[in-house]
Amino acid sequence: MISDIHKIEKLVNSQLTSKIYKSSIQNDELIIFINENDLLEVIQFLKSDTNCKFKQLVDIVGVDYPDNEKRFELIYLLLSHEHNTRIKILIKFQINQNISSITKIFPSANWMEREVFDMYGIKFKNHPDLRRILTDYGFKGHPLRKDFPLTGFNEVRYSEKDKKVVYEPVKLEQNYRNFDFESPWEGTNYIQEINKLDKHGKKN
Repeated sequence: MISDIHKIEKLVNSQLTSKIYKSSIQNDELIIFINENDLLEVIQFLKSDTNCKFKQLVDIVGVDYPDNEKRFELIYLLLSHEHNTRIKILIKFQINQNISSITKIFPSANWMEREVFDMYGIKFKNHPDLRRILTDYGFKGHPLRKDFPLTGFNEVRYSEKDKKVVYEPVKLEQNYRNFDFESPWEGTNYIQEINKLDKHGKKN
């Protein structure tokens, strides 16, 4: 059994030489960078190898970098109880790429991958049930993408006429569209204009 994280890093790099193009240790966590095509093989090795034993999938996290050629990044966080060690597997890929589902290796990835799909629109190949999980089925867009508007595309309200909840395009009132970013100590524009007028409505 290997308990030292540096020894685990050497082991992983020696066994997966052609799969890992970068590795580092940060905050007592091993981080490895791999290509998306090698994901299944790397995950399977880390779980089943007797010297690694990363048998728990803690989380799958998505990141959006809209200015990068490879816009999306997925981070897989695994835990080895035997070694009390965590490892992060990072993959970067383009917006139109589908990523292999790891549900056959870690069944708990089912809901995690659905959450990533819902929030980022990242699709997973061979996922058993890739549906939205946090938003409604009629929801448009993916809320954690950087180009998703803060107000969303649709709003939900109860229609007294239809006697049901309905989706409608977001309509902002004018006072929500205009913002005054002046310092409150200086006063907003309309207050400054009022102060310039005398009691008879003439400018001082």
